[in-house]
Amino acid sequence: MQHWLEFAIVTTLFWGVWGALIEMPEKRGFPATLGYVVWSLTMIPCALVALSLVGWKLETDARSIALGAAAGLLGAGGQLALFDALRRGPAYLVFPIVSLSPAISVILAVALLGESTTARAWTGIVVALIAVPLLSYQPPADGAASRGRLWLWEALAVCLAWGVQAYVLRFANETMRSESIFFYMTATGLALAPVAIGMTDFRKPIPWGLRGPWLAAAIQSLNSIGALTMVYAFRYGKAIVVSPLINAVAPAITVLLSLFLYRTVPHRIVAFGMALAALAFFLMA
Repeated sequence: MQHWLEFAIVTTLFWGVWGALIEMPEKRGFPATLGYVVWSLTMIPCALVALSLVGWKLETDARSIALGAAAGLLGAGGQLALFDALRRGPAYLVFPIVSLSPAISVILAVALLGESTTARAWTGIVVALIAVPLLSYQPPADGAASRGRLWLWEALAVCLAWGVQAYVLRFANETMRSESIFFYMTATGLALAPVAIGMTDFRKPIPWGLRGPWLAAAIQSLNSIGALTMVYAFRYGKAIVVSPLINAVAPAITVLLSLFLYRTVPHRIVAFGMALAALAFFLMA
């Protein structure tokens, strides 16, 4: 098994479990914005472990700092924009738009990095790009409404940011260590934490015990570990394969776990997306 696939599988597994559990703190009253703050803190031990593996050799030249910070800002900034998009617009429209980000990654990787692959893998990529928006499908909620059209531009911005981030990760891995990339991703995530705090509505009661930040930390650790292995996946693999694979398979795992944990039967459109995700994994892996 190739290294990129090993790391990509770890990311999809951890993100799949994270996706199934992420709503638990929110349902107990812990805001998603504070969940972001907790996530940025859980990135620290992962960054320290990564740096220890390379003898604490952090690249500090301007190019490395710029590339690492760009990857971090695109990812973390997109997450913050997503919070506001979901506050203003309907989730059943926001998520399918955001889920198109792998298509941008593929276009950039082909046009700017000159990546190519086999006909079988290309088939898997196309199948994955079809599966991702299907897996993001949510039936319109009763009374779902949106305020203006700012949410649409925010959703498009998130889609663009996360699509470009995958390209930046692959491009940066050609000239710098993955460990340095992740360190700067951690630093930028922490730098944006005050923005998330400012977006939090503290007028509502917030649990500060085990069911709040501590539960969020346990769950967000899965996200952080998955982010680290994602960086390694982009070191060894092609963006045109890694990005669609992760974005298609992780949501499918989330849906399967939700079925067992919450007895939530997926919509037939989502179920079709799961079947396509499985086919895409077989073709690309």
